[in-house]
Amino acid sequence: MATVAQWIEGARIRTFPNAIAPVLAGTGAAAGIDGFDPVTAVLALLVSMLLIIGVNFANDYSDGIRGTDDDRVGPFRLVGSGSAKPTAVRAAAWTCFGLAAIAGLGVVFLSGHWWLLAVGALCIAGAWYYTGGNRPYGYAGLGELAVFIFFGLVAVLGTMYVQADTISGSGIGAAVGIGSLSSAVLVANNLRDIPSDRVTGKRTLAVLLGDRDTRTLYVALTLVPFLITVLIGLRNSWALLGFLALPLLIVPLRAVAGGSQGRALIPALRDTGFAMLAWAILTGVAVAIG
Repeated sequence: MATVAQWIEGARIRTFPNAIAPVLAGTGAAAGIDGFDPVTAVLALLVSMLLIIGVNFANDYSDGIRGTDDDRVGPFRLVGSGSAKPTAVRAAAWTCFGLAAIAGLGVVFLSGHWWLLAVGALCIAGAWYYTGGNRPYGYAGLGELAVFIFFGLVAVLGTMYVQADTISGSGIGAAVGIGSLSSAVLVANNLRDIPSDRVTGKRTLAVLLGDRDTRTLYVALTLVPFLITVLIGLRNSWALLGFLALPLLIVPLRAVAGGSQGRALIPALRDTGFAMLAWAILTGVAVAIG
């Protein structure tokens, strides 16, 4: 039986910035047009956090039963290590999805936009079928695109919309920036796992592109938010604060562009997540006060 510490590790705390950053950015964008609603913002954060924990457990379960995690260089996995039964991990995933749905109902009730129930259902389906089902899209090179959509566009703009009842140009820019950095986290993860994924038949985008082009993609994705910073800064000089997050990317950029392999790439995931969180806070504050 897995210990509490192992369950916490299985929840993949390093990925939590992917859930927190879009809500902060979206809330800042809502505040910038006098739409801030603290209760709705907290519920949106709960939805985002529960979804990412759920998708992490779902990924652990699906990869584990397929044998993808049998010989991995990345962090601890519950099913792959044999520490927890697959059925228990699957139940944990769906428990998180269920709680996310309940929090989502609260968001829908407060916002009055009942059509958002369909968006919530799509998010849960996207979380499960990333590595679940007979044809997981994460095994077909579509993981990064899904992350960009769900943890970038949907999460940021959805957070803004349920509070302010509209979206703005700054909100769209923040969504693109967060989506790009969130995708960069997954690119770094899949870059590390190229050798093992090739053996197990997991055709991630990194496997399809190859080592060199995957590293180029990572660099490009990490630079997109700072282009957004410049564009927003043309109308709101406070947005230039976003450049303060750039130093946090120096170490991961050196690791990825410098050819680091295997476990040496693990810190790049963490540091990219921290940079995303910093950029979200700085940009969120900027659009809120600007």
